[in-house]
Amino acid sequence: MRLFGHKLSLTAWVGFIIILINVVVALGAPMIAPFGQADIVGDAWADPDRLHLLGLDNLGRDILSRLIYGARLSIGLSSLITVLAFIIGIITGFVAAAVGGWVDSLLSRIVDLLLSMPILIFAFMILSVLGTDIPVLVGTIAILNSTLVFRLARAVAMNIASLEYVEAAKVRGEGLWWIISREILPNAIPPLAAEFGLRFCFTFLLIAALSFLGLGIQPPLADWGSMVKDYRDMINLDSAAPLYPAAAIAILTIGINFVVDWMLSIHSKGYGESA
Repeated sequence: MRLFGHKLSLTAWVGFIIILINVVVALGAPMIAPFGQADIVGDAWADPDRLHLLGLDNLGRDILSRLIYGARLSIGLSSLITVLAFIIGIITGFVAAAVGGWVDSLLSRIVDLLLSMPILIFAFMILSVLGTDIPVLVGTIAILNSTLVFRLARAVAMNIASLEYVEAAKVRGEGLWWIISREILPNAIPPLAAEFGLRFCFTFLLIAALSFLGLGIQPPLADWGSMVKDYRDMINLDSAAPLYPAAAIAILTIGINFVVDWMLSIHSKGYGESA
């Protein structure tokens, strides 16, 4: 099978299948999950049986159901945050590289200021003051992540902006938006695609860390990060409960990176053929 005119590799196939399964589960959570995410259906830490395939958690809720509902929140929030971070980071990074001068200096100093403190600590401070509502969580992490995207986008765009065809476009009198969208962005896709996968995975971990500190997703909502936190003590009792959400995070991360690697390989081949 071919996609975007290129043959899918075996790992790309596996990656797309993993992503597709996770998306279907996230979108169809209310229809797929046997119980509600907050329903107490038995005794705490009851063993798996025919009705509860993965057993029950610390409050007597069905772990499988919470894992399914957790896909919706974990994937949805991580996707939204990553997309917002890239919109902010790419636009500001490309503008800084294309315009230069005081605009570049101003944007770069703002980013340096935001990066002067570790992202987790910065997010902890902001959420402690503004609260842990989901819109605040999304906006905070997206802005902090955009600083890293800005650095990559600016560096890539500056390399591209110095090439002859971009200079020729400027001489022709092309506008800033035309240069960014037609000359810089298409040639910056490979490194940005790889960074998107990394940022998406990093967002998973950041939300999980914030949930562990009590500033991420709040109960009774289910997400994979908070499930790891809630079930972590059971690992000492030979329970597999904390491994289920951890495995879900790991498998989705691997699937995304398989697809990103394939995208990078086809772009590399394209550049080699054009050269």
